Amino acid sequence: MSRPERVLVTGAAGFVGSVLVERLLDEGRRVVALDNFDPFYPEPQKRRNLERASSSSSFRLERGDIRDRGALERVFSSEPLDAVVHLAALAGVRPSLERPSDYADVNVTGTAALAHVALDHDVTRLVFASSSSVYGERAGAAFREGDPAESPISPYAATKRSGELLLHGFHRSRGLRVACARIFTAYGPRQRPDLAIRKFAERMLRGDPIPVFGDGSQQRDFTYVEDLVDGLVRMLDADLDFAILNLGAGRTVSLLEVIEALERALGVKARVEWLPSQPGDVSFTWADVGEAQRRIGYRPTVALETGIERFAAWLHEVS
Repeated sequence: MSRPERVLVTGAAGFVGSVLVERLLDEGRRVVALDNFDPFYPEPQKRRNLERASSSSSFRLERGDIRDRGALERVFSSEPLDAVVHLAALAGVRPSLERPSDYADVNVTGTAALAHVALDHDVTRLVFASSSSVYGERAGAAFREGDPAESPISPYAATKRSGELLLHGFHRSRGLRVACARIFTAYGPRQRPDLAIRKFAERMLRGDPIPVFGDGSQQRDFTYVEDLVDGLVRMLDADLDFAILNLGAGRTVSLLEVIEALERALGVKARVEWLPSQPGDVSFTWADVGEAQRRIGYRPTVALETGIERFAAWLHEVS
């Protein structure tokens, strides 16, 4: 199957989306970007993410919502497309506890609308951004794609698992070729302001205390954004029929270790505000990336210390 040369990226103005857009443009591809600039965080930050891409003649930005059939029809009718990388979603575990209906509407209904219109326009290849949260609460061993994923502990996690199942239905009924990326805690330059590493860093630079829920022993598989994007591009280009693959670093560190790495990179000491554990948060994530290595040649290379240093350098530039 040939490499897709004309790619629609939904959620393109976000953290991961904008890095992916630049990677595709650098490879000489045509990119159509779709984003509704949801006010989850300020639009100027998202616009800044796309500054370099916007200077390319191979890039076009469309503002629109994935739930809007008319907007989707305009995008797919405007020029031929070969594939979709679907990143657009309402993100975050804790906000989903407050807005479960909104999360279901965007993340499930929106995904269904996108897949439907794509197929109507003969676009049969789609990469879907799922989440490690679908695995639910577990500990002790790396998560494998064949592990049970039927006990999500947040509405956000449930919508991501629902998206996988929904797209499998489109695959079986209408021949949509789907690659679902189970993404493990992405970090790096352009990281959303609500995510822990950026939130901690900004508070540390201001001299404010950082909120740590629980005792700080929570283990996470932190994935540097460029490693993640490399995995997404490999999934896009691979000859996959229907697949679910973990995209993580393949290692796990504690939250306290992350704070220590931030202290070294920023040159400041953190003041920790200890708070009770939060509902919906899992205590442990760890990606077994063996299947992704075998099927698409995915090999993350950026160590946490290096990734944190790159993030800190970017944060100093934009602050």
